Amino acid sequence: MPRQLGGTVAFEVPAPVAFDYLVQPRNRPEWQSSLRGVEAVDGEPRAGQTWTDVTKPGLRPAMRTDILERPRLWSESGTWRFVRADLTLRFDDVGDAACDVHYRFRIHALGPLGLAATALSVLAVRADLRRAASRLAPPST
Repeated sequence: MPRQLGGTVAFEVPAPVAFDYLVQPRNRPEWQSSLRGVEAVDGEPRAGQTWTDVTKPGLRPAMRTDILERPRLWSESGTWRFVRADLTLRFDDVGDAACDVHYRFRIHALGPLGLAATALSVLAVRADLRRAASRLAPPST
């Protein structure tokens, strides 16, 4: 069974700011490299919220927020055919004006494909979160 992989990305904003930005599906195309857009967003962020990711390759996974405990913990799952991907973000304060976003990612698929896909995809998750951190960072002086 593939295990979750993950890491940590530093954000130069307080946890509630990073949390609110990252959990809003409408913001995702700004920082998630694989997305062309999102569709059918079901209301505001909350546990049970659903939407459809529109990926650049053309896949349209059905997405769902599984956990939303503002501003500390958020988890989603996305399904497409026989594949499910899970992402969990945990937000920890670092002083008054920064936070660490810890991420765990896993792809559930048949056979060894799941582990290989998870290992490759976790690199994209890290890059996407770094892009989000850069977008939210205060302007340098």
